[in-house]
Amino acid sequence: MSAIAQGAIQACPRCRSNTVAVRAVSPLAGVWTVYGCDTCFYTWRSTEPETNTDPDQYPAVFRLAAADLPKLQVAPAIPPLQAKKP
Repeated sequence: MSAIAQGAIQACPRCRSNTVAVRAVSPLAGVWTVYGCDTCFYTWRSTEPETNTDPDQYPAVFRLAAADLPKLQVAPAIPPLQAKKP
């Protein structure tokens, strides 16, 4: 289990920022914890594999650089409505 899953929150696995906070905890103490990043909005559970929770094992193809976040689209463009056929 990763250091984050054991309670030592380090950095966000996706953007490596230190803006990680606990979002939720299990009703039964110690079963799971949900963490979330305030920089890139990535969210993960303490019960997930290290490839989802450890910044060093998170897949490079899915990583984000904090400096690039303002350049990303907020949402996909919505195409115009098509006219209804009679």
